[in-house]
Amino acid sequence: MYAQGLIGKPGGSVSDETEEFLAAFQARIDAEEKIEPKDAMPAAYRRTLVRQIGQHAHSEIVGMLPEGNWITRAPSLKRKAALLAKVQDEGGHGLYLYAAAETLGVSREEMTEELLDGRAKYSSIFNYPTLSWADIGIIGWLVDGAAIMNQIPLCRCSFGPYARAMIRVCKEESFHQRQGYEIVMTLARGSEAQREMVQDALNRWWWPSLMMFGPHDADSTHSDQSMKWKIKRFTNDDLRQKFIDATVPQAEFLGLSVPDPDLRWNPDKNGGKGGYDHGAIDWDEFWRVVKGHGPMARDRIKARRKAWEDGAWVRDAARAHAKKRAARKAVLAAE
Repeated sequence: MYAQGLIGKPGGSVSDETEEFLAAFQARIDAEEKIEPKDAMPAAYRRTLVRQIGQHAHSEIVGMLPEGNWITRAPSLKRKAALLAKVQDEGGHGLYLYAAAETLGVSREEMTEELLDGRAKYSSIFNYPTLSWADIGIIGWLVDGAAIMNQIPLCRCSFGPYARAMIRVCKEESFHQRQGYEIVMTLARGSEAQREMVQDALNRWWWPSLMMFGPHDADSTHSDQSMKWKIKRFTNDDLRQKFIDATVPQAEFLGLSVPDPDLRWNPDKNGGKGGYDHGAIDWDEFWRVVKGHGPMARDRIKARRKAWEDGAWVRDAARAHAKKRAARKAVLAAE
């Protein structure tokens, strides 16, 4: 771990955080300096990062599950290989992010245990089922598209390890989004049955994709402070609006209908630049899914728990090997 000396480390005293210290820390943030793991930081800043990066890492790993069960059922060898590569990328993203969180003094074991016992969350979008091959295309287009909208600003996050990890993540997510759009385009230009299948998938995934940006700004607990610390750069509602304005023209190009009867172009929106007004989001559904009552919530946690338990012997073996290496090193040093 690189964070043993942090102000606000686990068990540390908040009383060390004087007004002068907090003001100096905020001055570094305002000056666009990157905060590194060995730097002193407020306990709340550290907690916010551990929560956000941990949730992000969990989402990447859980996000492998909805698509993973379509690898063997993809319609061609090319599609199988591309989907396999994408799922592998998501696993890599999770590892980058777990590593970034570990620099803050929290172990991967702790984060996983928090996920399995319900203290930590992952993106609610992954609690929905993938019912058809079209869902895989829609996930790439909408879900990864929404993720990119969220994640590109994180490349400028004030915490250095998180910002640097996001550079590669965003490059790969951009490829995933294009891959998904190409699948959707192929289906939208295919047979009537294919067009119906992809429209059905869009109908089911549109609203959950909008929920990915989180609750309205007025109902977001952490948003204001995260913006002040420049962990986030845009509000939930701003990002959601950017996503809608970018995605609706894509749907129109494909000849697909966005399932929102209240969707209207508003030329006065966005400071006169124009943008789409949209219908009300079902926040009751959002909170129900976030709290673990989504259609696939139990299955997702069950799968993660099984993977964690099945991999216990690998972790034990790695620790035993590391212990033996350390012992041999100590003996050689003593000679």
